[in-house]
Amino acid sequence: MAAALAQGERGRGRTAPNPNVGCVIVQGECVVGRGWTQPGGRPHAEAMALAQAGEKSRGATVYTTLEPCAHVSTRGPACSDGLVAAGVARVVIALGDPDARTDGAGIARLRAAGIAVDVGTGATEARRSMAGFLTRKGLGRPFVTLKLALSLDGAVAMADGSSKWITGAAARAHAHVERARHEAILVGRATLEADAPRLDVRLAGLKARSPRRVVLSSRDLGVAEGWTRIAEPKGIATLDGVDHVLVEGGASAAAAFLRDDLVDRLLIYRAPILVGAGRTLGDIGLAHLADAHGRWQLHDARRLGSDRLDVYERVRS
Repeated sequence: MAAALAQGERGRGRTAPNPNVGCVIVQGECVVGRGWTQPGGRPHAEAMALAQAGEKSRGATVYTTLEPCAHVSTRGPACSDGLVAAGVARVVIALGDPDARTDGAGIARLRAAGIAVDVGTGATEARRSMAGFLTRKGLGRPFVTLKLALSLDGAVAMADGSSKWITGAAARAHAHVERARHEAILVGRATLEADAPRLDVRLAGLKARSPRRVVLSSRDLGVAEGWTRIAEPKGIATLDGVDHVLVEGGASAAAAFLRDDLVDRLLIYRAPILVGAGRTLGDIGLAHLADAHGRWQLHDARRLGSDRLDVYERVRS
């Protein structure tokens, strides 16, 4: 299942509105097929893996991060039908599919054909991997990651607003990888006007994965070609084909998303510098200090050159 999850990560930020599923087919002790959902959502991961495995899929065990679909589309057949036709013996599934067109029907179809089905292996990791799809299905909006580059004393910029560069080259390269894993990247109007950011992916081999550019602005002053404007944070729900949004700047935009409790994941890049009288996030709608506790859980921490990255996830019921 870990291998299937790794396959699914290859499609993250490229498959919306479909989930970034990964699939591995095993015959005996050998992997005979691998697949992940392709850009635009088709072919599905199971179809890719079955095509690679060919006849070796007969009697094999399939590991897939999401319940195989049960609906026939104009873009492709149902994956549950494909698995039945291939004659697989067992299917191990991390998560059931919340899409009403499948939602248990895929599992039922497999079991009706005499295929053994196990559900739940790697479920926690699968929820994290497909958080964009699941958030869109559950909350009607994309999954939001907020990126903050901070000094040791919590500044996001100098007093005059300049912030190039707080962090070093390794941290900036990691941030470009994160850009490649999102369908959209967002900044506030002030950041757009002050910095004219490109917001593209400038890493070899990933330049084609630059996300859609969005500006948060309550004023309809028009935006340059290639940009989309939303008037308020909840406007992300209207972005078609977007399941992952990266909020990258500046302080006002970050505070607005935190104030509306729309941030699901925090990327905090902290540099070993002191700024002093710099700019901070400002008001995020916190009335009492006690309300700040228990909202964020550390998921990952690592060194990036001289900088440190801490990844936090929002704790939700």
